[in-house]
Amino acid sequence: MIDSTRYPRLARIDSPADLRRFDEAELPAVADELRAYLIESVGKSGGHFGAGLGVVELTTVLHWIFDTPEDRIVWDVGHQCYPHKILTGRRDTIHTVKQAGGVAPFPKREESPYDTFGVGHSSTSISAALGMAVANARAQGAPARKVVAVIGDGAMTAGMAYEALNHAGGMDPEPDLLVILNDNRMSISEAVGGLTRMLGRMTGSATLNRLREGGKRLLGDKNKPPARFVRRWEEHWKGMFVPSTLFEEMGFHYTGPIDGHNVKALVDTLRTLKGLKGPQLLHVITTKGKGYERAEGDQIGYHAVTPFDPSRGVVPKAGPSRPTYTDVFSDWLCDMAAADPRLMGITPAMREGSGLVRFSREYPERYFDVAIAEQHAVTLAAGMACEGAKPVVAIYSTFLQRGYDQLVHDVAIQDLDVLFAIDRGGVVGPDGATHAGNLDLSYLRCVPNMVVMAPADERECRQMLSTGFRHEGPAAVRYPRGTGPGVAAGDALDSLPIGKAEVRRHGSRLALLAFGALVPAAEQVGAELGLTVVNMRFVKPLDRALLLELAQSHQGFVTLEDNVVMGGAGSGVLELLHAEGVLLPVLQLGLPDAFQHHASREALLAEAGLDAAGIRAAILRRWPGQEDQRTLLSASG
Repeated sequence: MIDSTRYPRLARIDSPADLRRFDEAELPAVADELRAYLIESVGKSGGHFGAGLGVVELTTVLHWIFDTPEDRIVWDVGHQCYPHKILTGRRDTIHTVKQAGGVAPFPKREESPYDTFGVGHSSTSISAALGMAVANARAQGAPARKVVAVIGDGAMTAGMAYEALNHAGGMDPEPDLLVILNDNRMSISEAVGGLTRMLGRMTGSATLNRLREGGKRLLGDKNKPPARFVRRWEEHWKGMFVPSTLFEEMGFHYTGPIDGHNVKALVDTLRTLKGLKGPQLLHVITTKGKGYERAEGDQIGYHAVTPFDPSRGVVPKAGPSRPTYTDVFSDWLCDMAAADPRLMGITPAMREGSGLVRFSREYPERYFDVAIAEQHAVTLAAGMACEGAKPVVAIYSTFLQRGYDQLVHDVAIQDLDVLFAIDRGGVVGPDGATHAGNLDLSYLRCVPNMVVMAPADERECRQMLSTGFRHEGPAAVRYPRGTGPGVAAGDALDSLPIGKAEVRRHGSRLALLAFGALVPAAEQVGAELGLTVVNMRFVKPLDRALLLELAQSHQGFVTLEDNVVMGGAGSGVLELLHAEGVLLPVLQLGLPDAFQHHASREALLAEAGLDAAGIRAAILRRWPGQEDQRTLLSASG
């Protein structure tokens, strides 16, 4: 429970209705307590940190001005939402964020009526908020709700945001929609100066907007020459001083920029904008990590943190005893770049997460961060490949989903040399369903011309990256988050024969066909039960010759994959057997046909029955009576 002696105001806020009982003069103190409580809570739990600190005042004022949850607030990206969660009934459980059964790290509709739209990927807020505004306007007898989209933390770099702005600004009748651009200097504007603060006060003032609205009524039809002239004059006047022209040209009335940490300015401006009709855009300037000096000075390092002591800051821990798969990719990328000057590295705003920091420093002229623009990243790679370059797209599995059309049309159909280094494949863990990479084997293996690989260990990951790079055509190497079994990756840039699997253990009766990260668990179960174990390596193409040979000498197959069963690698095995006219019992083990909630990777694998105990139990359920190795061996004759 919250300490009411340290947080006397915040302790009285169980919902935004409680917040709205405070006088305006007390809001800065409420924000101060909210910021202090956020620092304390995330210090205990870990989680997204800097973005939330930057929107404390904005969140407080939004819930004070608007009648939430009746009025809708749609948060973009979701990194910003911790203060929102604290003010909307999750104050006493925020320390459980990302834990199994705890608070979700992103807005989640089933968790709270205040979480109006589920978020994990960026740049969706304006589209969703516009949809809500349109549906509310068209609904018979629906209350007159206000709809607000809060977009920031780089989300304005994605094309989807501009698609939504373009649509909303050109609609007739105009939708009542407020878009708040939370500019935390990781996206658009420079710091707020005296002139821009003055212009923010002017464009956000009630007097100016009353004159503007009165002028619109006086001039009548907005498409007639007098109204067009006045509107164009206003746009160009403001465009001389502030970054408003783009938004005004798209049909939004631009206000700002204003200081997003000035409570009075926020209250005055939002109170005015709440009463206006039509599409509005408010530009606020904030500081990511505001109020915690270390986070302000290291915005990338404090974007997301593990538990830490706020008085000391995040203390770097000793690295893992063995390199992560991301580390293996990072080293391979630099080594291959040294060997082949055609290599180009591309990332959609995930330099740190995908392991391109070293590459960006050693090969800056061959490093391309395209911001949060996955579609552009893929087609940029396709264009490079057309001119003889060898692009490597480093991307999370969940984010590649956003570039799937480009993967198919721009890369695969043209059979271009693009290597996809897909991090966070399979179960990811605490970030929940929005960040899970559970679908990639299914959506990749159905694409013609693709070679799809999944490494069992660190050395194999390096070999597969070299294999895919040298392959003439599109290829993907899909590897999990975290560390592998501890096999030294080495320094070589050797390749594997495409489509060739590896028998790890010769056994009898059943063959365990394991893909990628599940090979170690398969080896453990295979040793316990005396079964054949195969490291399949390639999801596409499969090792046809080996599978047909094993089908002749075994009574059943068990396929194992860290991917959904539906349409996954195991389905590929079944398709091959069916095409060859081979009738053989096949047990497919993989992730469920459901979205798993946030928990540790280990817990989620166990929940899906993909740890060694779960695999063993599933085999014995399908082939009962084989409780130990001796029984199984004797049954095989």
